[in-house]
Amino acid sequence: MNKGYLCLVLHGHLPFVRHPEHDYFLEEDWFYEAITETYIPLILVFEGLLRDKVDFRLTMSLSPTLLSMFSDELLQERYLRHISRLIELSGREIERTHWQPEFNCLARMYHDLFSKSKSVFERYGRNLAYAFKNFQDTGNLEIITCGATHGFFPLMDVIKPSVRAQVKVALHHYKRIFGRNPRGIWLPECGYNPGDDRILKEAGLKYFFTDAHGILHGTPRPKYGVFAPVYCKNSGIACFARDLESSKQVWSSIEGYPGDYYYREFYRDIGFDLDFDYIKPYIHNDGTRINTGIKYYRITGVNDHKEPYLPQEARQKAAEHAGNFMFNRQKQIEYLYDCLGKKPIIISPYDAELFGHWWFEGPLWLDFLMRKVFFDQDTIGMITASEYLAENPRNQVITPSMSSWGYKGYSEVWLQGSNDWLYRHLHEASERMTELAKKFPQTDGIIKRALNQLLRELLLAQSSDWAFIVATGTHSSYAINRTKEHLLRFLRLYEDIKSGSIEEKWLSDIEYKDNVFPEIDYRLHQYNIKD
Repeated sequence: MNKGYLCLVLHGHLPFVRHPEHDYFLEEDWFYEAITETYIPLILVFEGLLRDKVDFRLTMSLSPTLLSMFSDELLQERYLRHISRLIELSGREIERTHWQPEFNCLARMYHDLFSKSKSVFERYGRNLAYAFKNFQDTGNLEIITCGATHGFFPLMDVIKPSVRAQVKVALHHYKRIFGRNPRGIWLPECGYNPGDDRILKEAGLKYFFTDAHGILHGTPRPKYGVFAPVYCKNSGIACFARDLESSKQVWSSIEGYPGDYYYREFYRDIGFDLDFDYIKPYIHNDGTRINTGIKYYRITGVNDHKEPYLPQEARQKAAEHAGNFMFNRQKQIEYLYDCLGKKPIIISPYDAELFGHWWFEGPLWLDFLMRKVFFDQDTIGMITASEYLAENPRNQVITPSMSSWGYKGYSEVWLQGSNDWLYRHLHEASERMTELAKKFPQTDGIIKRALNQLLRELLLAQSSDWAFIVATGTHSSYAINRTKEHLLRFLRLYEDIKSGSIEEKWLSDIEYKDNVFPEIDYRLHQYNIKD
């Protein structure tokens, strides 16, 4: 009999980036890199665990925008073009490094990785959502949803219909893909605002996650800290909180495993290292150097000197770190079991792209960990949040605190000097969306199409990714342009609908460009009678 539970949660999300008006678009590479470096490696790990009859448990959010990109035919074709170019480049690298054995073996490794990625992508019909659906159907993976476009709920509080639309559009999209309703939701940026749990309850959701202080600063104080869920006082929906110790041990590049000197160095890529004329066919077509994903060095140390990457040594480190993580959780659970007098649950959530993209060995570490937990011990049981609630239906009732994750834990990343101007425009657009949803309780034809597109443009403008990118100063011009672009399209649609002069050619054009959520219903943006 185990003494407690480990609930691993991976948050899978990317903003909706699709630019059919350009043959190549730099920011689309975010999606292609995520497929090759995170989602296909995770699929291969899960397939291997099932093949070896390892009864693992994992919770994973797949945001509606990420799922939409998985299923988009244009992006599927472009990914095949992308991965085929990498296969070609890695083949040339095998030839170029013929007399450099320390790099030649790595070039062969990448060639195999890229070839396998293409094979897996095509095996699942070019839509990786099917792969994750299979793992959910076996009972090993629980897929939860997220806000439709990752809108940050605490800063949408003044316009509740937008929070409701973010949730309801997400649920409709999830059911369309997975054939069932989700049980839980990952609140975008872990942003919880008291009262939003009523919207989650109304939508049929059973639980959500917050950062640690969301529960620890709740009222009354939680008896079991973050090591048991609580029920929200106003809704009865369950809230689970992040365990800081286990989270930091993995995600921190300084104190955590990813910073080990034997792991692959993310910031050294042949897209920047090699001669421009040689690498030019494989970077951006305007000559901008970009990451190719082929990286030959390990972290080595804190200075600029880097040694060649050694895959076997990195593999050994991943096994050691998986064992260390398991040992620490065993001791943590044993201590908590004695102190609390009940089986604790340790919630360990991470951004999915940490595994493979930022931390190349992350999927390998995850594979080792789940095998070790299954075969090598009996203190820890792996579990999903819904399984824990089924086993432990009686929990304390409190009101969690407003909170987020990120710097300082209270929304500062998404509301500060560089990005605070966004919200007055988003709030005004939300009010106008509500106005037209009330004005047209039933309609059809081109007006319905325009109203549906109006909601798409609003949701896309609300993505928390744009405020985050502006705050960090990376790709900020793109984030600002995306926000303005969606708002300007929204404003034109709003005026055209009100005046009854919708230009169908222009509407068709933006329906094609911003084609997220094909079955969207503008009436989902509405007040509840209790609001």
